Amino acid sequence: MNFATPRRARAAQDRAIVPMINVVFLLLIFFLMTASLAPPPPLDITPPRAEAPQTDARPGTLFIAADGTMIFGGAVDEAAIMALAATPPDGPLPIHADAAFPATDLARLLPRLASAGITDIRLTTVQP
Repeated sequence: MNFATPRRARAAQDRAIVPMINVVFLLLIFFLMTASLAPPPPLDITPPRAEAPQTDARPGTLFIAADGTMIFGGAVDEAAIMALAATPPDGPLPIHADAAFPATDLARLLPRLASAGITDIRLTTVQP
């Protein structure tokens, strides 16, 4: 007579892990679908501080560095103004300007934007 406990087959042990793998993949898909992924800004910009709600960069944003370099959709400086004139935004143009960029230079930029057809802008700031 054999009183030893019967050994479980290896295939039964492997099948026990399949539902756990399915749950892990479903969670992974859920987190990927609910996450909002945004591309990083093309320039390292420190926005000025203001008492207003903070907004994130979105496609169609004009980035201005402290040295005055402008980037819009991959176009740099004058090409950025021409790209703005070719594809004006549907609503206000968001501008992410560095805090070290002089306000007088930003004021000189406004007539150039107006000549390109951009009359409504929004300057992005951060809360103190």
